[in-house]
Amino acid sequence: MSESTRGPLRRSRSSRVLAGVCGGLGEFFGISPTWFRLGFLVACIPGGVPGLAMYLLCWIIIPGA
Repeated sequence: MSESTRGPLRRSRSSRVLAGVCGGLGEFFGISPTWFRLGFLVACIPGGVPGLAMYLLCWIIIPGA
């Protein structure tokens, strides 16, 4: 899928649990947001800082829908 056929990366309003980051990533890449949620959860296992920092950074960088 080319970049021009998919919309811009935005945080999701419909598929959100906290801020819509994983839902937005799932919509952008065309896969289930559950995979992104699982990835952030796994990144939180070694002390919580890496996964939480990545999520917060995405929350700041990715604009809302």
